[in-house]
Amino acid sequence: MGRILKHPILTASKRRDITFTFNGKKLLAKEGEVISSALFAHGITVFGHHHDGSPQGIFCANGQCSHCMVIANGMAVKACMTEVIEGMLVKSLEGFPQIPHDDTPSKFSKVRTIKTPVLIVGGGPAGLSAAIEIAKFGVRGILVDDKNTLGGKLSLQTHNFFGSKGDCFAGTRGIDIGTLLTKELHSHGGELIEVWLSSSAIGVFNDRKVGIVKKGEYVLVKPEVLLVATGAREKSLAFAGSDLPGIYGAGAFQTLVNRDLIHPSEKLFICGGGNVGLISGYHALQAGIDVVGLVEALPECGGYRVHLDKLKRLGVPIYTSHTVLKADGLERIRSITICKIDKNFKPVQGTEKAFKVDTLLIAVGLSPLQEIYIKAKEYGMKVFTAGDAEVIAEASAAMFSGRIRGREIVRALGKTSFIPKEWSGLAETLRKGPGREEVKTPHILSGSVYPLIRCTQEIPCDPCRKVCPIQEIKMGAGDMRNVPSFEGESCLGCGQCVLSCPGLAIVLVDERYDQNRERARLTLPVEFTDEEIETGAEVATVGIEGEIVGKGRIIAYRNAPSQDRRRLMLLEVPFDERLDISGIKRKEAAEPEEASTLTGKEEVIICRCERVSKSEIVPLIRAGYRDVNQIKAATRAGMGACGGRTCTELILGLFREEGVDTSEVTLPVDRPPYTEITLGTFAGIKEK
Repeated sequence: MGRILKHPILTASKRRDITFTFNGKKLLAKEGEVISSALFAHGITVFGHHHDGSPQGIFCANGQCSHCMVIANGMAVKACMTEVIEGMLVKSLEGFPQIPHDDTPSKFSKVRTIKTPVLIVGGGPAGLSAAIEIAKFGVRGILVDDKNTLGGKLSLQTHNFFGSKGDCFAGTRGIDIGTLLTKELHSHGGELIEVWLSSSAIGVFNDRKVGIVKKGEYVLVKPEVLLVATGAREKSLAFAGSDLPGIYGAGAFQTLVNRDLIHPSEKLFICGGGNVGLISGYHALQAGIDVVGLVEALPECGGYRVHLDKLKRLGVPIYTSHTVLKADGLERIRSITICKIDKNFKPVQGTEKAFKVDTLLIAVGLSPLQEIYIKAKEYGMKVFTAGDAEVIAEASAAMFSGRIRGREIVRALGKTSFIPKEWSGLAETLRKGPGREEVKTPHILSGSVYPLIRCTQEIPCDPCRKVCPIQEIKMGAGDMRNVPSFEGESCLGCGQCVLSCPGLAIVLVDERYDQNRERARLTLPVEFTDEEIETGAEVATVGIEGEIVGKGRIIAYRNAPSQDRRRLMLLEVPFDERLDISGIKRKEAAEPEEASTLTGKEEVIICRCERVSKSEIVPLIRAGYRDVNQIKAATRAGMGACGGRTCTELILGLFREEGVDTSEVTLPVDRPPYTEITLGTFAGIKEK
């Protein structure tokens, strides 16, 4: 635990230190830092206890749940959304808090109503892109986001993006894309688009107004057109011990590590082999965290093959057709047990493996945040949606959908806007998941230099083709999803393809290194600090699957500002092994410990807020309950501060486990507010 002081991509914070207290102990925080990150920096991962005594920490770190609630200067707040201020008094929320007595009469104020041509809710890649487009056509609007900076999840992504280099910043790091889009918005719409940061949209009402808490003041906004670009929330899993602190979403982990430069873990395990889980594992390794392993319930990981190959090369064991059976610990997770599952996703007894870990990341998918969009449609508003709030896809697709919606909004306001025909096709291409795999025979230039392209799967990505100065990397006819290949009879050996590949899937082979053809020189991409691996060191080399190939010697590192924080490692290897090497060995796989199976008496929490267990809900389903509102009334599941955002999908999962078609199930009534708000704020009293 502590702060990350050295990182291959990020720079340690230079913000000044401020002081605050937690349960009477004086601590330091960085100016502008949220409470949860400041506590994690001091190794404090349990923030309080539920009234049943269970420990509480972070879970989503995105304001979607209430797991991190604390008392700050007398107010109950979400630690992940509340900035530390100098001298702040923070206390644990223990059980039922005592409501402070206050006889001071309140002076209510009239709530302001603001009219605007366009209201955009969400300042991530889709919302920013839409705002830029409408500003280009001279349309005014308001852009609202609940964070203190624009960019959304882009601010958490240190890796280079896939997609089209010419259309959506492919080859550029996510953290930089957010900055570029923000600058572009200021350039095109500085006077047209009013940006409200640290402001939450809490509901849509039948008078077609949107309620927004703008930095503590409640206002109503009445737009002519509404765009909902609110992104997505992470899905969860329910298993024995899944409510322990230290078990949280991959987005929460990326927030701690990549946004706030917090070192939250020593030994980490990942559940979920999609892009989010695979990328989070790579980010953890970059931050110096040991990734003990990753489980995926399906027979194959669903993320991009290049992301999976990176983890395998780095020594992370991948367990497909496996799941997390249980987590053990008292105040936080101390170990997990995984097991193999059959084709019906049932645990196979006797296949249990246990690992000591202090963190488990849940990366099992995303659900669109659509509450505002659905209500706006119900009330007859002119409303559009973009990004993950419309369709779950990569951020490159979100940017493009935002651009299209921006121009559609201009049309909806009666202005003329041109939408190129190819935009729709490109948006669909960017939304497609990984396709077929094709392993191409390497094109070898004997006695010369040439690239080995390890990208073997159809994914939307074209930087390697775009950066080749002699255009010898081809992708065939059709779209950018085709598998690239080097087909030229010459290569400059410039290494631009190695630097540009988002998947770190290209190695440059130089056969000119040794005229006796006993050794060859490889150029490999590196995104680690590598102080521990000095020039001249002998290292074990690995293939694309992480298998040991042989030995190599590091000749040198190349590093220049133009390489965008990606270094090049020059590696001397035996000539006959030159085509088999994709990287160097960095870690040993953790050996599992003796594991126990479930006893059947373990409690599985479904509703974290109200501490409602699986054993309370399943009998109701078996008794014929088919309405989640009935289950809510009988058990309080979904009545907590998060409004059922996490547990509703878990309850639907229980219906499926019991063989009930979820089309027969009535979902809970969805009503504002969609996030917590004080009654005083509703009454027009501005929070201090």
